[in-house]
Amino acid sequence: MFSVTVRDHMMIAHSFTGEVFGPAQRLHGATFVVDVTFRGPELDSDGILVDIGLATEQVRQVVGELSYRNLDDEPAFAGTNTTTEVLARTISERVAERVRAGDLGGAAGQVTGLAVRLHESHVAWATYECDL
Repeated sequence: MFSVTVRDHMMIAHSFTGEVFGPAQRLHGATFVVDVTFRGPELDSDGILVDIGLATEQVRQVVGELSYRNLDDEPAFAGTNTTTEVLARTISERVAERVRAGDLGGAAGQVTGLAVRLHESHVAWATYECDL
């Protein structure tokens, strides 16, 4: 299995509902390092799994749609706690849509799975994986 990972980051504001979140129930900010890993068993005829430039561009666009926003105000997240896990899944779903649409070029046809890892800090992160 081959994998190619590209990295970006995002800064968001949000709050959580539920006693389990303690002080994080109040509005607060978070900065995430975002790693998106493309996986596949085969390379294309040029010997690549995915065009790293196109992958970087598409991930930057997806992450940019979330950055510098209060996620509490975003209709897509109404009634949802935007935990690190939920955000990893959301980014994964949005990147997967772009892979399926061909936005990452012809080589991306070899991609059979994605993993999105959001680093909340240098000691904690969450990952969501999906098949394509």
